[in-house]
Amino acid sequence: MNRILARTLALALLGGGIATLPLGLRPADAQPASLELGGKQPVDITAQGGFEFHDKEKVAIARGGATAVQGDVTLKARTLAAYFREAPGGANEVYRLAAEGGVEIASPDQTAYGERGVYDLDKGVAVLSGGDLKLVTKQDVVTAKDTLEYWRDQDLAVARGDAVAVRENSRVRADRLVGLMQENAEGQVELTRIDAEGNVVITTPSEVARGDRGTYDIGQKVAILTGNVKITRGRNQLNGNAAEVNLETGISRLLSNPPRAAGAAAPAPADSDRVRGLFIPERQSKPATTPPAGGQGSNQP
Repeated sequence: MNRILARTLALALLGGGIATLPLGLRPADAQPASLELGGKQPVDITAQGGFEFHDKEKVAIARGGATAVQGDVTLKARTLAAYFREAPGGANEVYRLAAEGGVEIASPDQTAYGERGVYDLDKGVAVLSGGDLKLVTKQDVVTAKDTLEYWRDQDLAVARGDAVAVRENSRVRADRLVGLMQENAEGQVELTRIDAEGNVVITTPSEVARGDRGTYDIGQKVAILTGNVKITRGRNQLNGNAAEVNLETGISRLLSNPPRAAGAAAPAPADSDRVRGLFIPERQSKPATTPPAGGQGSNQP
């Protein structure tokens, strides 16, 4: 889930600010319309079906296969609508953008897919929804059934509804995956941590670990599972309150308690803190026996 939706949704769903909106219909072969959104680069929009401007509803719509390009980010959809209102000074201010039908948002590092995309500029929240939700990066594939979201002000990316993140031979699944992002020294937004909530399952080539919650440190490549933890290795199962799963080595450690923050007091021991294991030996085939001659009974002459 490297850099999930940070640049993809924020830029591709067209940033924020003051826009100069096209008036009336534009022929399909005309030059692209340019929306100046207050960022460093303009957004060029083309549409095979042209543009519509509805003054009463205060919406401009690009139909028939719309493409919006801002720098190295491209948004494609069958329909793209910009909702606006009057800002101080009389300019038109875009506050909501909506893409409908086969939405594809691509940047050099990642591509996101969905049936619908909405960006609320006031809240700074971009949401992809609909069937076949997927985010593909150079290292990861993220899927979800409900939504893929980007929360600009909180630097959060969220995958909801049977969310799955796959990297090489490892997989993290949960009802909700939340990615925390930070800007690195090069000024790039990158994912630093993933929080997993609800029915968490981490699968590596050697085992399956389950729990109620999980936190994955991207840099350390280590996940901590808590709550009703179960680790299955072949026919063997370990149960406890917490586990440490190394997604690079595929090796897990079952813990009696979750790791404590520095300086925190140790909790009082309890019977529920014990680590339990169920080990099932491999079945061995019984040697074949030869029945006695003359029949099955031992009393036969």
